[in-house]
Amino acid sequence: MLIKILMLLLFFSVMLGVGFYCRKNATDVGGFVLGGRNVGPWLTAFAYGTSYFSAVIFVGYAGQFGWKYGIASTWIGIGNALVGSMLAWRVLGRRTRIMSQHLNSATMPEFFGERFGSKGLKISASFIVFIFMIPYTASLYNGLSRLFGMAFDIDYTVCIIVMAILTGVYVIAGGYMATAINDFIQGIIMLFGIVAVILAVLNSKGGFLAALDQLAKVSDETVSTTPGVFNSFFGPDPINLIGVVILTSLGTWGLPQMVQKFYAIKSEQSITKGTIISTLFAGVVAGGCYFLGGFGRLFSDSVDVATEGYDAIIPAMLRNLSPALIGLVVILVLSASMSTLSSLVMTSSSTLTIDFIKGNIIKKMDDKKQVLWIRALIVVFIIISVILAIIQYKSNVTFIAQLMGVSWGAMAGAFLAPFLYGLYWKRTTKAGCMASFIFGAGLMICNMLFRDAFPVLLKSPINAGALAMIAGLIIVPVVSLITKKPDQKEIDKIFSCYDKKNQVPVTQSLE
Repeated sequence: MLIKILMLLLFFSVMLGVGFYCRKNATDVGGFVLGGRNVGPWLTAFAYGTSYFSAVIFVGYAGQFGWKYGIASTWIGIGNALVGSMLAWRVLGRRTRIMSQHLNSATMPEFFGERFGSKGLKISASFIVFIFMIPYTASLYNGLSRLFGMAFDIDYTVCIIVMAILTGVYVIAGGYMATAINDFIQGIIMLFGIVAVILAVLNSKGGFLAALDQLAKVSDETVSTTPGVFNSFFGPDPINLIGVVILTSLGTWGLPQMVQKFYAIKSEQSITKGTIISTLFAGVVAGGCYFLGGFGRLFSDSVDVATEGYDAIIPAMLRNLSPALIGLVVILVLSASMSTLSSLVMTSSSTLTIDFIKGNIIKKMDDKKQVLWIRALIVVFIIISVILAIIQYKSNVTFIAQLMGVSWGAMAGAFLAPFLYGLYWKRTTKAGCMASFIFGAGLMICNMLFRDAFPVLLKSPINAGALAMIAGLIIVPVVSLITKKPDQKEIDKIFSCYDKKNQVPVTQSLE
């Protein structure tokens, strides 16, 4: 217990120290929200990766999908690395950085407002962000409940409050730069932690080959009658597995807290290096989490999924590790959760301030007032998410994966297509953008409220979210082609940022 407490105290001290160290970089909106658009490749890549993977992944998704699909759940991690990280950086990174600076936008809703010349789009997007960030944020805390219950004799409510306060302090003090530096530190912990945990868990079952052999002997006739199905290449249910891969991989392309990392990139070199670093990080962390979860059924004697739920699987796998390793796991999941939490509260508070309050409720806001409002809203947002997390935990409303699936599906379904087309296609219209907003957010709201009325395949919020994203890629161009063209002079002016010459086109180099 002493080892675990000392590890936690050291971890918290470093996080707070970084927050106060970065105060000098958080005096204006550009510095507080984007780090002055001067963040290097390592910090940006780790900020992207740690915002991507949280306790939702490690406890909720790894446990649930490892149990459902066996070792084939590793495909989710591979998809996260190749589509959610590498392709996202290659397709979105450079153009997002160029156009967002050209339009002087610091948030995704502000980008929509400037790109399509529509205040309505800006306000609608900010509303979607704020509403759907809340269940996602609440799910982050829930992922810690089982692990803290296993490692410490502390009331879970206290754990939630302590984590929220510490995260809030360093984000409020140091802004984006404090978040980025802490994300880097937390990312290092996540990399080493997941490797150590995988080795320890597999060793407890006789090593990798022995564990794989045991998994081949597991059978569950309610899932599949095929022998060794949990040890197979595509698992017992490849169709639903594809839905998970799409939601968790392609979804990052439309999530504000992910895309806004590209706004702050320093240089061309940062994009090239950041792509490699981010891909490798996702491969180790996401691939490792789902690979570990794939062996969950070997611990069926330690957990009753029917009564305890999927969220109990990963803690059951870790229960008999050494105290030092359990301490490392707790810090690993704390790192994953705090890094994602800091990104979410920064995104939601800056969006609400810049895109909703500024110019609508308060007509004139200078930089100091905006930063003050952002800091105040960080506190408000954290308090709301803590209350919801405690309510959700006490009443056991739903699984972690369902909370995250609804949030990811709504935001990515609404934003992915209009953001992507907005960067590349001049013919994209605000009507096409709004249609995607309505369909993506509307589908997920209906899925929440009227789930029983949906076809079997779409009862899952994960599959519904995947459908929302893919449908958006069709809806935006179709609606854009049948609605009025944007003003040619305005659109040429917006896209002129890509034609600016230094010694090469800026689409090839930011330098």
